[in-house]
Amino acid sequence: MQTARFYIGQVVRHRMYPFRGVIFDVDPEFGNTEEWYQAIPEDVRPRKEQPFYHLLAENAESEYVAYVSEQNLVPDDSREPIRHPQVGELFDGPVDGAYRLKGAHRN
Repeated sequence: MQTARFYIGQVVRHRMYPFRGVIFDVDPEFGNTEEWYQAIPEDVRPRKEQPFYHLLAENAESEYVAYVSEQNLVPDDSREPIRHPQVGELFDGPVDGAYRLKGAHRN
């Protein structure tokens, strides 16, 4: 099992598709249904043995929850806030381009 490269509160974007989001949970390996996995076209289907991230995601048209493999994410350095309506329920911020879970320990 590999260590997650991204962290909760980090803003990321999809490597191939035009959406971005803030990470709110991480699975160390694929943790969704086999039906969901098989619905991904085989030529772009990621391997299961890697971290998968739950995102409060958005694209030009809408906001939604996404489940994305690590290999398909890259950091989003735009510093643009995420407009997803649930961001304020889970996070404070953004501060320096990232979010902090509400109630998380402050330094």
